[in-house]
Amino acid sequence: MVDRPAANRGGKRWWYLLLVVPFIALLWVPFYNSIQPELAGIPFFYWYQFLWVIIGAALTAVVYFATK
Repeated sequence: MVDRPAANRGGKRWWYLLLVVPFIALLWVPFYNSIQPELAGIPFFYWYQFLWVIIGAALTAVVYFATK
């Protein structure tokens, strides 16, 4: 494994802040603690959380490729 200079890694640390976005979005439960609007009969409470699973995976991929 090649050790990179510290100056080269500094700009890549900001990408890791994207990983905090899903955490904050799901931490504030009163925001999505409701039944309406439903999506294909699924209450908002459930599909909002599932949507963040997909968004979180996409953000993880973005951070991985940006910092690789």
